[in-house]
Amino acid sequence: MQAGQTLSAPADRPGDRYAWFVLAALCFVYVLNFLDRQLISILAKPIQDDLGITDGQLGRLGGLYFALFYCILGIPVAWLADRGNRVRVLSVACALWSAATIACGLSATYVQLAAARMGVGIGEAGGVPPSYSIISDYFPPERRGLALGLFNLGPPLGQALGVAFGAKIAAAYDWRLAFLLLGAAGLIAAAGVWAFVREPKRGATDAAPMAENQGEAPTFGSTMTMFFSRSDLTLVSLAAGATQFITYATLGFTTLFLMREKGMSLDEVAVWYALVLGVGVSGGIYLSGRLVDRYAAERPEAYGLIPAIGLALAVPFFIGFVHTPAWPLALLFLLVPTFLNYLYLTPAVTLVQNAVSARQRTLAGAVLLLIMNLIGLGLGPTWLGAVSDWLKPAHPGNSLQLAFYTLVPFYFVAIALHLALARVLKRNHRKEAHDAA
Repeated sequence: MQAGQTLSAPADRPGDRYAWFVLAALCFVYVLNFLDRQLISILAKPIQDDLGITDGQLGRLGGLYFALFYCILGIPVAWLADRGNRVRVLSVACALWSAATIACGLSATYVQLAAARMGVGIGEAGGVPPSYSIISDYFPPERRGLALGLFNLGPPLGQALGVAFGAKIAAAYDWRLAFLLLGAAGLIAAAGVWAFVREPKRGATDAAPMAENQGEAPTFGSTMTMFFSRSDLTLVSLAAGATQFITYATLGFTTLFLMREKGMSLDEVAVWYALVLGVGVSGGIYLSGRLVDRYAAERPEAYGLIPAIGLALAVPFFIGFVHTPAWPLALLFLLVPTFLNYLYLTPAVTLVQNAVSARQRTLAGAVLLLIMNLIGLGLGPTWLGAVSDWLKPAHPGNSLQLAFYTLVPFYFVAIALHLALARVLKRNHRKEAHDAA
């Protein structure tokens, strides 16, 4: 069967090998997606030393410059994918961001590197929303949280492998080589997805397909109006964005913080920080997927309560990480918020995918990503880098440490938004139960 051919039967049977193959393939592409995205922060120290850039410039490279293109272009790309072949959209996007990653490694100036990062953002705009929709058509609702949770292991695996691979390559050879090798791997992956992943039938695994799943796809305007008219979808996007403000700011500067202010070497970062990311983020994302599958059907407020509880428990450990001068103890503190901070992602994605019709899933997923990544990815690293630059004249030895403390209030913003989401979901569930009685 050729790439793009529609399946004749739904992939809704437990143990369907091809569905799990598709999930593994898409997760691999997502790993490469995050590897490419996080290399700037992982290799921040050698890039700063080579190109002579400030913390603020570094924050804009990993935040605003990337996010503007990644978030805004995600909407038209998702609209196209909802009306066409999602597998081909994903394949072309993977090829584009991989070519731009190679361009990052060839950059000789800050301006060239910024332009290449914008190119990575343009390509990655077509990566995640089509994947969410494809997975939702291979796995039924009762297994969708697990499937999306496993798919969302792509970021922690990408972060951990990026730290291990990127730091080792940079320490042994040169930071540019890491970009060149990862870009080449992405081009090969793009060709593999085009050749071996089949486009599923839309709504194939929905237990009771809605009428709007049939016939013409909903218009762009109708999907956008539906999304922003629903308080649950708007709140989950804002809550996820507030959480990502913390997580992306932390990711963007932790390697630099550990090396510059806590005395770690690049080789030590490649081993120990990679383990913290791999174990902590993966555990949080996987556990939240299982909890959503277990509790959210009967108690939908779990979509908000699970992340809120995790974030509240994370705050003292995050402060411990920032305060502790010795890096071994700092990493032990960091492991806890690294786990708890990521209890939000799978509930947010699963809630949106389950709440809309099959023909609106890609665009709805893109709107979710637009809001949470503009807030988190666009503003988080940009904020932290700018604050560090502002504090550096008066505190040259610990400007990043002081900047990290400014993330603590955003924990409470994210907790409040998740609790508001839980209240809305509980109220809506009671109303639906009352109307059905």
